[in-house]
Amino acid sequence: MNRLHYGAGSRESERVTTVSRFRYIGDEQWERIEPLLPSNEGRRGHPFGDNRRVVEGIMYRYRTGIPWRDVPRSEFGPWQTVWKRHRRYAGDGTWDRVLAHLLAEADAAGQVDWRVSVDATISRAHQHATNTTRPEQDTGGRIELQESPAGGV
Repeated sequence: MNRLHYGAGSRESERVTTVSRFRYIGDEQWERIEPLLPSNEGRRGHPFGDNRRVVEGIMYRYRTGIPWRDVPRSEFGPWQTVWKRHRRYAGDGTWDRVLAHLLAEADAAGQVDWRVSVDATISRAHQHATNTTRPEQDTGGRIELQESPAGGV
């Protein structure tokens, strides 16, 4: 699958088709996602930079499993920006709205298979694996091994 890569100095309107490990969203996909993302128009502070770059930084972080601080700055900008935008979008429900919208589009196009597989696997834990205390109860033995019989040894 070809992914779009925008090298230094290129414009987003120019399509350069190369494979890049940092780019995940094609132009067609981005056109469907971009209108669903909030902007900071009318808010005080520094205006949002390239939303696509930040969203791809979030995707890269989750795909690789790296800590936020290790997100490549040269590709996605400061890790703090990527983290803050993800936190903001998660907190205000943006990701939920994007998912719901994209699922609705895919379902309307017949691209979603709603069959569900249920796994009835049972995992048993050893009785001592719990982190709870046991109520005082008789263990069944008359004299515990660590106790000496009355009258002493």
